[in-house]
Amino acid sequence: MKRYLAICALSLLSAVAQAKDIVDTAVAAGNFKTLATALHAAGLVDTLKGPGPFTVFAPTDAAFAKIPKADLDALLKDKSKLTAVLTYHVVPGKVMAKDVKAGKVKTVQGSELTVSTSGGVMVDNAKVTATDIAADNGVIHVIDSVVMPK
Repeated sequence: MKRYLAICALSLLSAVAQAKDIVDTAVAAGNFKTLATALHAAGLVDTLKGPGPFTVFAPTDAAFAKIPKADLDALLKDKSKLTAVLTYHVVPGKVMAKDVKAGKVKTVQGSELTVSTSGGVMVDNAKVTATDIAADNGVIHVIDSVVMPK
């Protein structure tokens, strides 16, 4: 019986110790509901649950709310454009805040984001408001606006 309890305890501890992937981490945070909806609509959930590593500049629900409702609704219905917008927020590799440098960064979408570091970190015209939210397949940095590929 003691051995059985010890095995159960170890199993429980290993389950608790497992980190979440980027999608689960974002969903658990509670302020990325629109991002989660968009990832589902674009068919990108499995990709961001994959091995990565990924660095995601994640717009909050408030960031998505800055987009006029009709424009956001149209974007969510246009899978090709939505995929381009969402993958523009993703950089290959795991880039922690301490490693961020000003300049151009190539995104998964193929275009480059412009990162500036004077007066706080900006990604294109979005301000980074929280950094280094770790996931088991990368990292999330929170931004206050949705950035659009050029």
